[in-house]
Amino acid sequence: MKEAKLFNTNLSLISLSEMSETLVTSSNKSVAVCNANSVVRGNRSNRLGRVLNGLDYKVCDGYPLSKALNILYKTNQERVDGYNLFLSTIEHGLDKNTSHFFYGNTPFVVEKMIKELKNKYNEINISGYHCPPMLEIEELTDINNVEIIDNSNSDIVWVSLGFPKQEQFMQYVMDNKKNSFNILGVGNVFDWVAKTKYKAPEIFANNGFEWLFRFFQEPIRLSRRYFIDNTLFMLFFIKQYFLR
Repeated sequence: MKEAKLFNTNLSLISLSEMSETLVTSSNKSVAVCNANSVVRGNRSNRLGRVLNGLDYKVCDGYPLSKALNILYKTNQERVDGYNLFLSTIEHGLDKNTSHFFYGNTPFVVEKMIKELKNKYNEINISGYHCPPMLEIEELTDINNVEIIDNSNSDIVWVSLGFPKQEQFMQYVMDNKKNSFNILGVGNVFDWVAKTKYKAPEIFANNGFEWLFRFFQEPIRLSRRYFIDNTLFMLFFIKQYFLR
């Protein structure tokens, strides 16, 4: 597996189709869907950096990440965004009867998402879901939560807890699980599929303006991420560019 280092995170050089095929044909893989916020925070915190790099794949969800790698390393890395990876993996797994388990978010969102998925993919195999209350990571990293996932006998587990909680949770699950399955942290994807939040059109996302579309929907929650972390992203990138 090829990787390229951006700040403190070893990002995976892989296409969306390759990643979705890997998820359907292999097992025991953990995937972090990374954006500018996650690599900046992974650079500022050695602990978070170790959590990210401890997962098997760290894919370039955000346009800034793929663009930065292409400038630094002359790669041709495309965006491997969580939304399209989610749908692509489900489509790839239909013929193989791949089973899916959903962990996190709220029952309202997950139930709406499942309804949308069943309307779109009649043959989808959903093994269950679990929506824990809003807990701190110390409360989530409990063996009972691992057993809930283990007992679902799923092939792929999708986690929607937000960064960095979902990545820390995935690391704990991988260290303590008994059964074989893949696990991914996909953040807001549950809301987008359920249509409880609006996803930016692809033309926005593929040209670096998805953040603006999301900011107008949640300005209070996302203001720090976009105005502080995005500024730090540019500063860290300039530093790496000139020190490479």
